[in-house]
Amino acid sequence: QVQLVESGGGLVQPGGSLRLSCAASGFTFVNYALSWYRKAPGKERELVAAITSHDRIDYADSVKGRFTISRDDAKNTVYLQMNSLKAEDTAVYICNALWMANYWGQGTQVTVSS
Repeated sequence: QVQLVESGGGLVQPGGSLRLSCAASGFTFVNYALSWYRKAPGKERELVAAITSHDRIDYADSVKGRFTISRDDAKNTVYLQMNSLKAEDTAVYICNALWMANYWGQGTQVTVSS
């Protein structure tokens, strides 16, 4: 059974940090490109960061220099370190794995507010 389980979301003040985790199971994690998307109310789902199986990394312009994506293939986990958070980063953050199939997690809520 394929699972992507996100954790680490919550309420944080502007300028704060959070680290999201996405634990995967049920597929060959090492072969997959992994991404973090986010969905804010009234907005389209947006690609935030992606890392390929060969560790090529891309970021949305809006998060460059603030967010860092990484993967630990030994733990079947992908991370998103988010620093200098802004109110506009508020969204549900969703993990994705893509290769021979396309898998999605359920998401974790991140709220940036004072």
